[in-house]
Amino acid sequence: MAVRLTVLGSGTSHGIPMIGCDCAVCTSADPRDCRTRTSALFSYDGHSVLVDTSPELRFQCLAYNVRRVDAILLTHHHADHVCGLDDVRRFNWLQKAALPLYGNAHTLARVRQMFTYAFTDDPDYPSAKPALVPMAIDAPFELFGRKVLPIPYLHGSLPVLGFRIGRVAYCPDCSAIPDASRPLLADLDVLILDALRRRPHPTHFNLDQAVAEAQRIGARRTYFTHIAHELAHVPTNAELPAGMELAYDGLVCDAED
Repeated sequence: MAVRLTVLGSGTSHGIPMIGCDCAVCTSADPRDCRTRTSALFSYDGHSVLVDTSPELRFQCLAYNVRRVDAILLTHHHADHVCGLDDVRRFNWLQKAALPLYGNAHTLARVRQMFTYAFTDDPDYPSAKPALVPMAIDAPFELFGRKVLPIPYLHGSLPVLGFRIGRVAYCPDCSAIPDASRPLLADLDVLILDALRRRPHPTHFNLDQAVAEAQRIGARRTYFTHIAHELAHVPTNAELPAGMELAYDGLVCDAED
C-alpha cells in the first residue's frame, strides 16, 4: 500500500441526519446515509495527515481508530471544516509535539481569528489548547518524504485548496476547477470530489456537474462527498456511471504507486 485515504466524514455542513428533518435519508436505517461533517485522513509510510477538522472530529477519530496525526491540511476556513480544531490538542499530548497546520494565507488568517486563544501566548489562559505551527502554502511541498500537491479551485467565489498525495486527490467544496489546476488531477487512482445534491447550488457541484467533472478528470475510481440529504446512498449509486459512487463515513481508499 502506498497511500490510503479514509473518509472520516462525508456530509454537508448540516450533517445528516439534519436537525428537525424526517425525510427518507435523515431517517434511513442505512448507516451510509448517516454523514458527519466533511474531513479525511491521508495515511502513508507510518504517518497520518488530517485534512480539515470537522465539528465531529473527536467522534470520527474514535469511530475509525485514529491514534496519530502528524500534520493538518486545511482546504478552507468554513465552520464545518475547522470547528473541531481544538480536539487536535489530544494528539499534541500523545505525541509531545506541536502540529504543522497547512493552508493558504487567507485560510490561516481566518483560522487565527476564529481560534485566537490557540495562537496567543497568554500565561493567564487556564486550560490546555492546541499547539499548532501555521505554514502558508501556495505551491507543492514535501511532507514526511512525499510530495503534497495543493490543488487550487473555487468554492463559489472563494479560492480554496484540494490536496493530492501520490495518486489520491481529495477535493471537497468545489464549484469550478480552473484549467490551470487540471494537470494536477491527471493519472489518479482515487478522486474524492464534491457533489452536494441534485439541484444547482452557487458554491458546490451538484450531482450532474460532479459526474461531468469526474468524467473529464478520468480517475480510475471517483467518490462523491459533502453530500446533502437529497441523495440516498443505494439508489443514487445505482444511477451513477461505472467507477463512481457516493462516499460514506469510514470509506477507505488505497492506491499503489
